[in-house]
Amino acid sequence: MDIQLDAPAKVNLGLRVVGRRADGYHELESLFVPLDLADAIALRSERAPETQVELAVDGPAAGAPPGDDNLAARAARAFLARAGIGARVAIRLTKRTPVAAGLGGGSSDAAAVLRGLAEAFPGAVASSALEEIALALGADVPFFLDPRPAWITGIGERRAPVAGMPPLALLLANPGEALATREVFRAFDALARPRVEPSDPPRDLAHELAMDGTLAARLHNDLEEAAVRLCPPIARLRAQLAAAGARAVGMSGSGATLYGVFADRAAAERAEAGLARSSRGWTRVAVTGESR
Repeated sequence: MDIQLDAPAKVNLGLRVVGRRADGYHELESLFVPLDLADAIALRSERAPETQVELAVDGPAAGAPPGDDNLAARAARAFLARAGIGARVAIRLTKRTPVAAGLGGGSSDAAAVLRGLAEAFPGAVASSALEEIALALGADVPFFLDPRPAWITGIGERRAPVAGMPPLALLLANPGEALATREVFRAFDALARPRVEPSDPPRDLAHELAMDGTLAARLHNDLEEAAVRLCPPIARLRAQLAAAGARAVGMSGSGATLYGVFADRAAAERAEAGLARSSRGWTRVAVTGESR
């Protein structure tokens, strides 16, 4: 069976660290929203006496793990093991989302493979088991099983859809330096910030996103100070995005990607044309709430 899938990137519209579990994982609150920036996956599968998973990666995939180290391949093997079936699976992954950028590209690829195999082998894995597989692969993977705006809590496994999400035109900017999530959280812990209390999901998101002052508060990311300590160019990019006319600026995930919110895609494209970039840095224009 041949299936074509989109694996959209995401940004975090704000991120708060509200606790740390006994196993060391941090508990978070964040508004996840998908982007129209997406990887493309062509998935071919058929039953076979023994499981065989092949992965081919196209596009600017510098830094993408090869073979069985890639989350997409691991997702396929995990699905088939849980289903207890043998199959030959061929995955062709066209990378458009930059790697290790806080945009969830690898997690989205894994979730897309899980969705595709659930379609190819209906009933082989219950939906609750699919959620378990996704969480075992990574904290962000469950969100991408149903990639629509959602309020994320826990370590990423709890999500509640959020209505009233208007599209936002974003200019993504990255200094070209990969940040390891583990290192960012370690630096955050070293800051010894006081514990914050959990909050409620946004009640009037359209209003929040329409008001510049409220929007800036919504985009606050507790991890940004730690990320800047590890990657100082993040602070420079923030200033550049603000100077380019962004209504507000946020950091996605644990970095190092920042994004400025602009009036529309044309305004974001104009800002991109004038933004100074390092030789390793990159920019993208994207819109929230869409995938293609």
